[in-house]
Order: sequence, then C-alpha cells, then structure tokens
Amino acid sequence: MSRNKIQADADAALAGVLFDGMTIMSGGFGLSGNPEHLIEALKRSGVKDLTVISNNCGADGFGLWTLLNNGQIRKMVSSYVGENKLFADLYLSGDLELELTPQGTLAERIRAGGAGIPAFYTKTGVGTVVGEGKPTEVFAGETYLRETWLRADLAIVKAWRSDPEGNLVYRRTARNFNPNMATAAKVTIAEVEEVVAAGELDPDGIHTPGIYVDRVIRGPSYEKRIERLTVRERPAAAAPTAELT
Repeated sequence: MSRNKIQADADAALAGVLFDGMTIMSGGFGLSGNPEHLIEALKRSGVKDLTVISNNCGADGFGLWTLLNNGQIRKMVSSYVGENKLFADLYLSGDLELELTPQGTLAERIRAGGAGIPAFYTKTGVGTVVGEGKPTEVFAGETYLRETWLRADLAIVKAWRSDPEGNLVYRRTARNFNPNMATAAKVTIAEVEEVVAAGELDPDGIHTPGIYVDRVIRGPSYEKRIERLTVRERPAAAAPTAELT
C-alpha cells in the first residue's frame, strides 16, 4: 500500500520532529541544492543549541547563515568556512564550535553513517590538525587516520522531483551531499521543485528511494542565486575583409 508523504508546507513537515540540542544534516554545496524553505522554517521554530552537519554554512543572508545569525547553532561540522564572515567571527570569538573535516572525508563519514559503517581509514589529514587525537594504523607501509561515521536526528535535503511516496531525483550539481544525507538520519525531510504522480518517475532514474524519506514539501519558489559573479569582456570583433571580385 502506497503512502502519501507530501506535506502542506515546511512548518507542517517539521512539526513534532524538532527539539533543542538536536543534530541536523543539511544538504547543499555553496548555494546549490540548499533546502532553503526548510531552513527558514527552522528559523521560525526557534529550535536552538543545534549541531549542524553541512559542507558550509550558507552565504550572507541566505541558507544556514540565517540560523547562525539567529544564534540557533552551537556547533558546525563542515569542510569549508571561507567567505562567511559571520562564521569566522563567531568561531574566533569562541561562540561557535567547529569540527573541521576535509570535504571527501565529510562525504564518506556521512555515507558511512547511512551504510552502518562506524569507522573507516583514510590518508587525508594524517600529520595535520585534522588528525590530532585520532587513532592511526599502518596499511601497506602507509599511515592512515581512523574517522568515524556521522549520523543525525534529522536530515533536510533538496531535490528536483519527488513522487507522493518520496522517491527523489536530484538535478546536476544540486545533488552534492543530499543523497548521502538522506540515508544517515532518523528522520529525512525533502523539499522539491516538482511533485509528480505516482509511477511517473523512471525507477532507474531515482537517486534516493522513498524508503529513506519520511516527509516531502514542494517549495513555492526558488532563487537561482549566483555565489560569485565573474565576467570578462567580449573580444573585439575582427575587422571585415574585402571580398575578391
């Protein structure tokens, strides 16, 4: 028997799920693939003392930045903290805890959490501040660092399409961390741009099976922001050549 997981809006989707001190995974890479409406609903809820696992913490005035600015985040587990002045200021002042994790390691820790693998070894971070206090072991003459899985109370992810049962399809670079996060939390809520009828998604094209997804919302609108605009002048047009007669 199929189950319709579509909720009226982001506030309804988060109802009964939130509590202070919880751990939340939030998909996205830069400004691509962010569950922006669910993040705004988290802000409205006032839930606080959060540990947030995400590649970065939004951009000025957008995404997870809004929760940071509202004092709702206690700790970030991230791989990139540059170009976010608020993030840097809060960390340097001691008002924000940070677990800095190399990007590939972050992705694998999340994937491991979803796959039920409590620990794995990687060469990334050996001999650096990232490896301080972590066990190491030698394999084939090389030193490897032991990293542990990441799991969460809630994962909020952004997809392109969903059907009523929560099967998800992501679009291009907006896929990023979203599929792994969808598998690694007790509750997963997805926001999507389109909801299609049951049976309309090609089974071979589904990226996240609905078994991992508890609730879905269709976002009313999405901003296609550009994080950093770079332009160049067009080259001068070549001078016309005389035709031979």
